[in-house]
Amino acid sequence: MTRRERKDLPAPQRSQARAGPPQGGRLTDDGRWLVVDGRRWRAADPSLPDDVRARLLSHLGRARSAVRTGTDPAAVRAARDRVQLAKTGLGERGPAWWDQDDDARRARWEAALAALDATGG
Repeated sequence: MTRRERKDLPAPQRSQARAGPPQGGRLTDDGRWLVVDGRRWRAADPSLPDDVRARLLSHLGRARSAVRTGTDPAAVRAARDRVQLAKTGLGERGPAWWDQDDDARRARWEAALAALDATGG
């Protein structure tokens, strides 16, 4: 397919994971887990404010891109650390968000954002 032919096609759609379960996935009844192809993944904290979720997802996307494109082992390690921070802030890693009270949840995402903003990533 030529570049011109591809230009006439609709733009690829972003993953629906930001707005809900990705295609083929579903949330469990308790909303804690996302099931994709029979595999369970921890769902993001549903109490995250939209602006916080957007910032964490932006950091996550940039960090994942840096992991894919990094050539220096130290830079890839730093990018992986940023992925960890973003996923922890989202509630997908670390202490389970459903076991935390509102103050602990807020502290989790504020600490993650502070650390991510400090790295400039």
